[in-house]
Amino acid sequence: MPKILVLYGTTNGHTARIARTVAETLERSGARVETIDAARGNPPHPALFDGVVVAASIHVGGYQRSVRRWLRRHAAVLNGMPTLFLSVCLAVLERKPEVDRELERIVDKLVAKTGWRPDAWKPIAGALPYTKYGWLTRLVMRRIAEKQHGDTDTTRDFEYTDWSDLRETARAFAARVGDQGMENPPEVTPLAGTTAPSSL
Repeated sequence: MPKILVLYGTTNGHTARIARTVAETLERSGARVETIDAARGNPPHPALFDGVVVAASIHVGGYQRSVRRWLRRHAAVLNGMPTLFLSVCLAVLERKPEVDRELERIVDKLVAKTGWRPDAWKPIAGALPYTKYGWLTRLVMRRIAEKQHGDTDTTRDFEYTDWSDLRETARAFAARVGDQGMENPPEVTPLAGTTAPSSL
C-alpha cells in the first residue's frame, strides 16, 4: 500500500478543497494519504512517502510562498520520486494558445526558483468566490473575469473545477506510484493534460 503526501497552498480555500478531493480519491485507490497545508506547522519530509502531489494556486503571477519554500528545501528528494503538480487558476478557462504559454512560463519560473521538476503537471480551473473577497479583491477579480468573458455577478460564487477529471488524474497518479514497487511495472500512459518535464 503506497503512502502519498498531498501538500497544498491555498489563498481563499478552493485549492484546499481540491487537495482534499485528490486525497479522498487516492485513498479509494488503495493509498495511505497525508494531506498538509504548507502554510501550517512543519510539513513532513518527502522521503517518508512513495509519491507526492503538490497543489497550489496562481496569484499575481506566482504560487504561495509556503509551497515554494518547501519545494526548494526538498527539491533533490522530490526529483527522485513520482510527483504531480496541480496548478490552480482561472486563466485555463480561456483556452487560448497565449494563455497556455503564460501558464507554462509561470510553471517554468517555479521550476527555476525551486529546482523541483515535477514528473507531470496539470492546470486545474479554480473558482471565483466573490462573496468571500474583500471589496478591493472583488473589484479586481470582477475585472479579470470580465476580460476573460467570465462570470461577473459579485453577489454569487462560481466554481469551474472539473471534479471528474481531477479524480481521474488522481487515480492515474495512484496507479503510477503503486507500479513503482513492481518488479516489472507496466508501461505508464502520460496523464492527460500534462506536459512532460522536459518541456517545462
